[in-house]
Amino acid sequence: MIYKFKCKATGDLLMVGPVGDRMLGIVGTPVAAQGILQPGDMLAAIRALELAVAEDESRRSDVKGDSAAEDEVAQEADTVTLRQHAWPLIEMLKQAQAADEVIVWGV
Repeated sequence: MIYKFKCKATGDLLMVGPVGDRMLGIVGTPVAAQGILQPGDMLAAIRALELAVAEDESRRSDVKGDSAAEDEVAQEADTVTLRQHAWPLIEMLKQAQAADEVIVWGV
């Protein structure tokens, strides 16, 4: 499944299913094949994503001295981080909020 986020103020944003599911979960929106985010909900969504990114980065940096956790982070080093996944959606949310436009998605 692929999510296609659309907004009149931005270009379209595509995300593979698991990443889209995770982003929707973080912003507190039910995971659904279609949906809409209103401008009034975007500031909370931005803050939720930024907080999740900060927590993820903190978790990654707090593993010093814990060999099992260091191994896990080393394995994750070859993967895309939450910051990298969330950044395009955060930017879309900021631009949509500034333009007072909704964001809709579908699969």
